[in-house]
Amino acid sequence: MPMHDWTRVEAGIYHAFHHEWISEIGRALNRGLLPGDYYALPEQQAAGFGPDVLTLQDITGEDFASGGTATLARTKPKTTHYAQSPAEFHRRKKSSIAVRHVSGDRIVAMIEIVSPGNKNNTNAFNAFIQKACELLEHCIHLLLIDPFPPGRRDPQGIHTAIWSHVEDDPFSLPLERPLTLVAYECSLVTQAYIETIAVGESLPDMPLFLAADAHILIPLEATYQAAWDTMPARWQRVIAPVTK
Repeated sequence: MPMHDWTRVEAGIYHAFHHEWISEIGRALNRGLLPGDYYALPEQQAAGFGPDVLTLQDITGEDFASGGTATLARTKPKTTHYAQSPAEFHRRKKSSIAVRHVSGDRIVAMIEIVSPGNKNNTNAFNAFIQKACELLEHCIHLLLIDPFPPGRRDPQGIHTAIWSHVEDDPFSLPLERPLTLVAYECSLVTQAYIETIAVGESLPDMPLFLAADAHILIPLEATYQAAWDTMPARWQRVIAPVTK
């Protein structure tokens, strides 16, 4: 299933797909992708994000306890592009806002799928970037998926907009692959594992870090396909018109 051109439809149609994709990822996580002491909750908010997928852990539990069918990788993920912050993630204009606990449990990671509303005005865009930086500053691992091409607020993509807050030599987005997938690993330094794709290309699995040097792979292609299958045929024909 190739990535579709979501600029063909208005934001409300994409939002319906966005909701289903989030739900599919949450189901996949809770059906065995996560270690036993971890669980995912869609439709929550953390540090201003939402409604996307939070990965939570019981603060009384032991890290990576047995359970489920999770395969926890401790080798570095292989991605096309890689970046590392020069020091611990601190913005030049650091915020003091703390990430809150959710229902008494500790947030360890978050998956965010970008929406048009995150980019359609300066205030929304700045708030999105600020909240991404807050999560990284507080060592919340983050997986960002941006199905939309760069615009005037992010001419080099969403990752560059975030990374420019800490690094003077930001990532340069390949023109032929303008859609961004990026996994952030928070430890003594923040590391970014970046893949770029184009409309019409398949989605790679992407790492979601649960701790420094420990990640699972998120099946983006399979969950995207499952979400696509729920879209009404009327809109599937608009988004992916049949060509002769």
